[in-house]
Amino acid sequence: MTKRQEFRVLETFHDFEIREYEPCVIAEVKVSGDYSSATSRAFSPLFGYISAGNKASEKISMTAPVIAAQTPDDSDSWYVSFVMPAGSSFKNMPKPNDSKVILRDLVSEICVAYSFRGRASAELSKKAEAKLRAAAIREKVNLSAETRISRFDPPFKPGFLQYNEIVIPISK
Repeated sequence: MTKRQEFRVLETFHDFEIREYEPCVIAEVKVSGDYSSATSRAFSPLFGYISAGNKASEKISMTAPVIAAQTPDDSDSWYVSFVMPAGSSFKNMPKPNDSKVILRDLVSEICVAYSFRGRASAELSKKAEAKLRAAAIREKVNLSAETRISRFDPPFKPGFLQYNEIVIPISK
């Protein structure tokens, strides 16, 4: 089974969870376009990086989820990320061969998460985001403007079986 990004559930509501995500390293590519084409174009360089497309020629284990986050200031740009295996640190990760792939350290973060099934299309993801934001308002949880679409399954898995999450940082 594919390892998943580590988190701790802090509180559970009817529609969502509040989680504390552990610090981690991500490999990220910024791409322009609509959600579907952007995530498709970003996947290849990211997969290349973990498949020994790095200066140390080391294979890196695949983890879940693949995260797509729209840039708040530009609705046509997306950051698509792979989470590196737990315990990775920025300083011990091999450098990418592809200049499109950027490594970043992420600090611990408190977020809300809402899970849904189906192929994570732009339309289905927007509906899930709207449900999560409405549920958070109802529970008086203040959210940031950033929204992450987290996909856990390979694209060849039948769409109705695919598991996804919308993850939104809590605003401070």
